[in-house]
Amino acid sequence: MQTRIQFVNMPTSESFEGFIKEKIAHLTKKYDWLIKAEVKIKKENGPSPKGKICEIELSAPGPRIFASSNEASFEHAVVETIKDLDRQLKRRKQNMRSHM
Repeated sequence: MQTRIQFVNMPTSESFEGFIKEKIAHLTKKYDWLIKAEVKIKKENGPSPKGKICEIELSAPGPRIFASSNEASFEHAVVETIKDLDRQLKRRKQNMRSHM
């Protein structure tokens, strides 16, 4: 699966990219029909304690799957976004089985 990671208005980090790819690899092991992942990491300016945003869009058969989270750390934002994607992929897999 192709994975494209974009850091918006912030410096890139190879170690953090590795962390993201590792988390996405868990999804590709469970769902081998995934085609591509586009990840955006952003920092929201503001007074709130949160503001670390992770957005992931997955290409798969059918409509694209999207999840986003806004947390206090980038690592936590990635983990929460992956959890949300996993829930959506489970539903998609059940729907695919019912059509076979």
